[in-house]
Formats: sequence, structure tokens, C-alpha cells
Amino acid sequence: MTFFWPLLLAALGALQTLAFAYTAAWPLVIGCAAVLAFAVSRATPRRAALLGWAFGCGWLVAGTGWLYISLHRYGGLAAPLAVAAVFALAAALSLYLALAMAACARWRSGRAAVDGALFAAAWLLAELARGVIFTGFPWVASGYAMVDSPLAALAPWIGVYGIGAVVALVAALLAATRRRAWVPGAAAVALLGLPGLVGPVGFSTASGSALSITLLQTNVAQDEKFAAEHMAESLAWVATALRDARGELVVAPETAVPLLPSQLSEFAPGYWEALRARFAGPGQAALVGLPLGDFDIGYTNSVAGLSDGPAYRYDKLHLVPFGEFIPTGFRWFTEALNIPLGDFARGVKNPPSFPVRGERVAPNICYEDLFGEELARRFVDEAAAPTLFANVSNIGWFGDSIAIPQHLAISRFRTLEFQRPMIRATNTGATAVIDHRGQVVAQLPPLSRGVLESRVEGRRGITPFAWWAARFGLWPLALLAALVLLAAARWRRRAGRAAP
Repeated sequence: MTFFWPLLLAALGALQTLAFAYTAAWPLVIGCAAVLAFAVSRATPRRAALLGWAFGCGWLVAGTGWLYISLHRYGGLAAPLAVAAVFALAAALSLYLALAMAACARWRSGRAAVDGALFAAAWLLAELARGVIFTGFPWVASGYAMVDSPLAALAPWIGVYGIGAVVALVAALLAATRRRAWVPGAAAVALLGLPGLVGPVGFSTASGSALSITLLQTNVAQDEKFAAEHMAESLAWVATALRDARGELVVAPETAVPLLPSQLSEFAPGYWEALRARFAGPGQAALVGLPLGDFDIGYTNSVAGLSDGPAYRYDKLHLVPFGEFIPTGFRWFTEALNIPLGDFARGVKNPPSFPVRGERVAPNICYEDLFGEELARRFVDEAAAPTLFANVSNIGWFGDSIAIPQHLAISRFRTLEFQRPMIRATNTGATAVIDHRGQVVAQLPPLSRGVLESRVEGRRGITPFAWWAARFGLWPLALLAALVLLAAARWRRRAGRAAP
């Protein structure tokens, strides 16, 4: 039986990742976490660390296994090395959960409420560590699976990590339920159901008339995106789609124009000038993804705003390790990959929004929308806060994988936290319009070329999460979790001294 529980928990960690792509399966996350809590409640600290690590490895390998596609198919890394790299990342990031479960085993008291709070606090600190340390990688954080659950009503109050802690608390209480001890189970049901019964609180109001939008989905295969023989056709399609667009705001995805300005002027003379002229008059504006700068002064992954107003530019701040910047000591690894433009400069922390017909449109690029605490910085001044988010992405690096619906769920969660709609223009999907309640109101089929026309209404007002995250980041959650762990440790010491 030595390996039964680690293998079972690795399998359950993998199983629960279905809920991050198919969000109706959200009970899986609670159920699988409950099994982990049950196993840890009977383990030594060392054994609990192994169980937590196994669960985390299954969770992250299954949830982010699409990284193999970018490393092997598009990055040119040998298949065994690509597999090893995905597992190494999962194994390293799972150490946070291993330490958290060891703490639970070390300081448990045998009281359901106290141990449930301990499990939730340790879980929360593990997720915060994974989401922040070394630039952070919070993909498939447990709260994202709850976007269609009753707990989603808590999003504008406590954000995705706070909901993840509630998930862990519910799981721990369920694990403590016995035939003669039904109170923990009843408390778990109440915690899970009450937010849905009360319903979400509206902290935002409509900003005015709806804005007509046009979103482009280019569907350029990643191994063709930078190939000269394919680029002329894709550039021509983008130019035609932008020219014919009818929306008041037109959005093209990340690197829809995949060349630096100096390269573009050589490859397609007059291309950019024609696009600028197209939107120079009143009535329409566009956001177009492209790299800016040059190889001498450096370059950025950017969005250019085209309108009859002042020039607008948004530069990506939160860069992807290895894809957009090279971590210290890992240049050897990136040199083994066939990834162009691999060392970008960073943008500013609190960029201005793009003004369009009274709306303040806040761009973010690709996985920047995983970091709600960073988007919250734009809400310090309510008078300048965004009324609408616009995500431009290219996850063509990950092929036809669950990364597409996973990223859509992440964007949906951001709309719940801030009660702001989000429009998404992507290369391969999911190109969609999401309202301020997290509902997808229009979407193009993934992995197809097309144009999506819809309408979206901006919102004004500040949610509690936007208020406190704008000022303090994630520190309130980290401090609360640390205090719970400290209290549990002191409780355990006192109980130990009191024992005969």
C-alpha cells in the first residue's frame, strides 16, 4: 500500500483538471481535494508532503501538458526533453503544495473546524506562491474551475485565490464528515450553497450606450506565422478584414502583424501607413497586436491603438518566461528552442486605457489576464478605471488543446472579479465577447478564420476585490493565511503541552 495513495492522488489531481476546460464539472475539484485532505489528515508530515506533491504533479502535468506542443512541435526540442521539461516544471511547482500538506499534518488538532481552516490557509499560501514567485504561473489555480459554481458569487469580493481557499475549506470539511459527525458536512454544504442562494452583488453600472465591435480571428498555424511564404497571405487577410470592419472598435489578435516596423516596411511597404490612414477619421478605432521597437534598442510585445486621437500604445508587462524573456542562467535552454523574438522589454505597470466613444478600453496581452492583481492596479483611480477589457492572444503555440477553453474560463473569471466585460481577439481561439457577469454572449469556433461582430456595454464602479487588490495586491490574503497557520501551530503546541 506504500504507493497506492501517491498514485491515487496523482490520478485525482489529473482528473480534476477536466473542470478547468469543462466548467460544469466543478464538483470534481472539491471532491478530489477532499480525498487529499482525508489522506493528509492521517499522514505523517513527510508522508503528507509526498501526497501533496503527487497530487500537484498530476494536477499540473494534466492541466498544462499542452506546453509539450510548444516545446516539441514548434520549439524543436526533442520529444523526450520536452516531456522532461513539462514534468520538471510540474514537479518544481508542486513543491509548494507539498510544503502546505506537510504543515497540515504537522499542526493538525483533530478538530474539524480548526483543521479545515488550516488546510484552507495552507492551500491558499501554496497557490499564492505558485502564482507569484519567479514571475508566477497560476494557470489552473483551483478557483478558475468555479466560474460556473455557486462560489462564483464571491469573485468580486475575494478574487480567484480567495475562492480557491473556500474550495479547500469545503473539501476539508467534507473529508472530516463521519456517520456520527455530520456537522462538518453540513457546514461544507452551507459554505458551498449560500453564495449561490444570495446571488452576486452588483457593484458596477452600465456606462452608456453599447459599443459595436469587430473581432478578428486569424487562425495562422504557429509554424507558418513567421514563414515568409505564408506571411504575405496572412497580412493581406488582416488588412482586408480591418478595412472592411464595421464595428466602432475593431480588435486584431496578438502579433496579427508579426513583424517589427523596420521589417514590415521592407516586406510590405506602405502596409502600416495604410492601416493608420484607414482609422484616422472619426467613427472607428482599432487595436492591433504587433511587436514594436527594433533589434538595436529592444522590442516589445505590443498593441497599437489606431484612431483619430493621439497615438496609443500598450506594451505587455507580464512576460512569459522562455518565450518572451530569458530567466537568468537559462539562455542555454532558450537557444535550444526555435522561438523567434524571445527577449522582450517590459511595459509600464499602470498603463492608460484606450479611449473609444466614451469607453476606456484596457488591453492585456495573452496570459496577462491570469494576473487579476496586476489588472487591479488600473482601478486605483475610479475616474480613470477601465470600463472594458480587451484581451489579444495567440495560443497557437499550444495547438488544438484544452488550453483554449481553459484560457476562456480565466477571462470569464476576470469579468466576475471586476464586473467588467471582456472582448477577446485571438489567433486560434477563443475569440469571444464576455459580459460583466462572466457569460459568453458571442464566440467564433476555435481553429477557424473569421470575423465576429457583436455589441458590448462598458461598466463603471469598483468591486471590493478591485479596491483592495489595487492598493495592496495579494498581501491581504497572504497575511490572513499566515495568521491562520500561526494560530494553528500555537494551538497544536498548547495541546501538546496540556497532554499528560
